Amino acid sequence: MTKPKICVILNAASGKKKHAPATTALIDTIRNDPRADLTLLDHPRDLGRVVRDTVAAGYTTIVAAGGDGTICGVSAELVDTGVALGVLPMGTFNFFARGLGIPDDPADALETAFEGRIVSVPVGDVNGKVFLNNASLGAYATVLDVREGVYKQWGRSRIAAYWSVIKAMLTLYNPLKLTVTVDGKAMHVRSPMAFVASSAYQLEQYDFDGADAVRQGQLALILAPDNNRVQLLWRAAKILLGGIHRGEDYLMYTGHKITISARKKRRLVARDGENAQMVGPYHFKMRAAALQVRVPDSATKETS
Repeated sequence: MTKPKICVILNAASGKKKHAPATTALIDTIRNDPRADLTLLDHPRDLGRVVRDTVAAGYTTIVAAGGDGTICGVSAELVDTGVALGVLPMGTFNFFARGLGIPDDPADALETAFEGRIVSVPVGDVNGKVFLNNASLGAYATVLDVREGVYKQWGRSRIAAYWSVIKAMLTLYNPLKLTVTVDGKAMHVRSPMAFVASSAYQLEQYDFDGADAVRQGQLALILAPDNNRVQLLWRAAKILLGGIHRGEDYLMYTGHKITISARKKRRLVARDGENAQMVGPYHFKMRAAALQVRVPDSATKETS
């Protein structure tokens, strides 16, 4: 029997739990499909090693089954390798998959991952680390820390994610003094959050400007005004409910290269919903056509 050229790496710790009936059925479907092999990832810290081993084994398509953090982790190992990425979205928001027109339905998404056409997409890069939707310093990284505790207590859901924003803003407000350089132009700012977006789809979902610039290969930098925690919480609510306005609620700069320096050299940097300590200054750029992704034949590419 010919060895399959597709391997599905499923993160059992993502939004849809391993033992939920729908996930169990999905695992059985994959195991019974002769086109693919299945690897269950029980420890997210092993993701990089598992993907590298899978690439070395000769698979030509690797399917990331999980949330945006899992998909980002798999993508980081596949950039510039020529190995195609398939996406089986199982997270809370699934911005990357939705931006490429990949179906939410598991059966349809799986068929796309196995048989979809391959397109080249860019990825974001901060100090050599890949991100697919966004990377940030400050308040958002703090929210993610709080969110993990909320998830452990209440489970993963969009309501839990939104509540973690409220909880973090009420208890852990801490503005940053930053030096920001966008395409060679430097400025000094004070802001609780610096958020760098590489996903036009995500920007549009929350009514932010900058999507057209991102589609043209640039990054969008969003800075929150330096206000008190109640005002910051109100702006967070406006993002979730709609009605946020550039200038009044946030500052935005777009460019091909963005550098951010903070007084504290080592900080938490959030990439696609996952936190890690990184040493500044933080250099952001886009890597054009770095990742090969399987998408539906009818999908319109968000970026190229």
